[in-house]
Amino acid sequence: MNNRLRVLRAERGWSQGDLAERLEVSRQSVNAIETGRYDPSLPLAFKIAELFDLSIESIFQSPSREPKA
Repeated sequence: MNNRLRVLRAERGWSQGDLAERLEVSRQSVNAIETGRYDPSLPLAFKIAELFDLSIESIFQSPSREPKA
């Protein structure tokens, strides 16, 4: 699943560790989400959206909704 987490985090000047602390997850989890190796649970996705004051859909994009090449 594509996401804008890295961009949103960088805009605030937060490290992966900073974001992980705010979300109460490991830095490795943040890295895995940012690189698309791990899709967050729905509760974690809501927590991320609330932290950035955005909708889940504005942060995460479903693979089925990605433009076709």
